[in-house]
Amino acid sequence: MDESLVRHRPIVLVPGACLGGWVWHSVAGRLRARGHDVFPVTLTGLGERVHLARGEVDLETHITDIVNLLEYEDITDAVLVGHSYSGIVVTGVADRCFERLNAVVYLDCSPLPDGMALADVQPPEMRAAQEAEVAERGEGWRWPVPDVATLRTDAFGSTDGLSGKHLELLERRGTPQPYLTFTSALRLTHEQPPGVRRAVVFCTAGGIDVELLQHMLEEGDRRALMFAAADWEFHEIATGHWPMFSEPEITAELLGEIADGPPPDAPGGPGAPGGPVGPVDPGDELI
Repeated sequence: MDESLVRHRPIVLVPGACLGGWVWHSVAGRLRARGHDVFPVTLTGLGERVHLARGEVDLETHITDIVNLLEYEDITDAVLVGHSYSGIVVTGVADRCFERLNAVVYLDCSPLPDGMALADVQPPEMRAAQEAEVAERGEGWRWPVPDVATLRTDAFGSTDGLSGKHLELLERRGTPQPYLTFTSALRLTHEQPPGVRRAVVFCTAGGIDVELLQHMLEEGDRRALMFAAADWEFHEIATGHWPMFSEPEITAELLGEIADGPPPDAPGGPGAPGGPVGPVDPGDELI
């Protein structure tokens, strides 16, 4: 088939905490070269929208950001990608706008269930440290951007593959995160978004791969149960938590392949009767 006649699905890219749509620059350019319409998003109060930051910005605000983008741009058959913190954001969006989505992709993150907040799944010591930073350096409502020294500890994800310039960029261009986005609970209507493919891309520098994930599922390990449904597609990238910087070409290629995949009910597609659990690459990581 003539590649020029192939319709590539639109892709919406949602960044993680403290970051704006600028982080997707290298990935977005490569995806556009593949023929995709690409929408790198900056959530309210972050990046170039930092002037809209206020104490009332919460998870609902960020979900609404994406819902409105889909509706006002009239985006359909879209592939929605959330990185890190934005895993909880895209989960909320997929629950509400499933009719506009083909797939939701979790890039080194995972979904949360109804009624949970991001802070609820943090280790107690991490939550206490963030609360202290918000109180002492964030005027009581925003979480300061981690500095390079803190990022190097891998406390917020593996920095494998990042150069010193990458780390300095994250600190310099990062913006404080309205803390209510971490503490407000996700509200869902569906157990999973109807008719929407679900894929997860694990960055394996943290040490957990697909083989281990499958073992955990076989053993009934509760930490892996969010990936137990048969419709999940599993993928990996051998890098750290910020693959848009460390491996932009591989990240774009993989997201493009996922986007061009079959609908969930296609013959032999993931989630189809008699179809595979999903394309299982030899790697995965729980976040």
